[in-house]
Amino acid sequence: MKELLGLLVEWLKIHGFRMVLIIIMAWGIRRILQAAVSRFERRYQQQSDAPSEAEKRAKTLGGIIRAVITVVVYVAAMMMIVGEFGVQIGPLLAGAGIAGLAVGFGAQTLVKDVINGFFILLEDQIRVGDVVNVGGLGGLVEAISLRTTRLRDLEGRVHIIPNGSIEVATNLTREWSRALIDVGVAYKEDIDKVIEIMKEVGDEMKQHPIWGLMILEPITVLGLDSFGDSSVNIRAFFKTVPLKQWDVGREYRRRLKRAFDEKGIEIPFPHRTIYMGEAERKGRLRVEAVIRSSGNNQEQLKF
Repeated sequence: MKELLGLLVEWLKIHGFRMVLIIIMAWGIRRILQAAVSRFERRYQQQSDAPSEAEKRAKTLGGIIRAVITVVVYVAAMMMIVGEFGVQIGPLLAGAGIAGLAVGFGAQTLVKDVINGFFILLEDQIRVGDVVNVGGLGGLVEAISLRTTRLRDLEGRVHIIPNGSIEVATNLTREWSRALIDVGVAYKEDIDKVIEIMKEVGDEMKQHPIWGLMILEPITVLGLDSFGDSSVNIRAFFKTVPLKQWDVGREYRRRLKRAFDEKGIEIPFPHRTIYMGEAERKGRLRVEAVIRSSGNNQEQLKF
């Protein structure tokens, strides 16, 4: 027993120190590589509210690279630790490859998710910080991995979407965005005058020190777009920086409503006329006659 304990102590002195050293080195290498990834991300950060295209790309790839670094470093450390126990790593790797191939055939959905996620990242289809519509769901992209994409919608709900189910991805904030404005005015209004007012309001926003930074090009008024039930509809749009099309659109509508009120331009709304019919009209007249004849003694009326 003493000899066995002595051998164990001797083995720990030699191999235990090596295993501890391997763990420390793996932890240090992981920290150094992840710090380099963070530095790479900070290189593309900017001070403005809307992230640039390079910043989105760097942030998306940074998350994937961190995950890969963690897996590769810890797997390599584990294999080295196993080697300290005298286990041959070569046959173990071959067996792991065969087992992985078998698991791949059995988990085709998982493989499809990973492959599709790889091509999403390779082709730079969507990035962290984009607003997208994916699989009938829309929201801000919070994270992308090889297997899933995580969206958060306007109500704060988080949607986890497997990458294999993504067939069509609609990116609303790729490089630039567009604020589409549809305005309805009454049929009696002078359309040329209305278009002129819309251009004036748009030019004022383009010259504004804050809103002008969000607008890439002056407003484009396409003209009379359609005839509605109670209005004629005019369409216009702004080209904006990504993620700012909704802010620009809301501010423009607020300013346009105020300008229309000042210029006397009518924005129509639906009206409804109720026809009561001949029988209902005679009944109402009889009730009104009884009320007039009774004077203030309305408490004696019975309906």
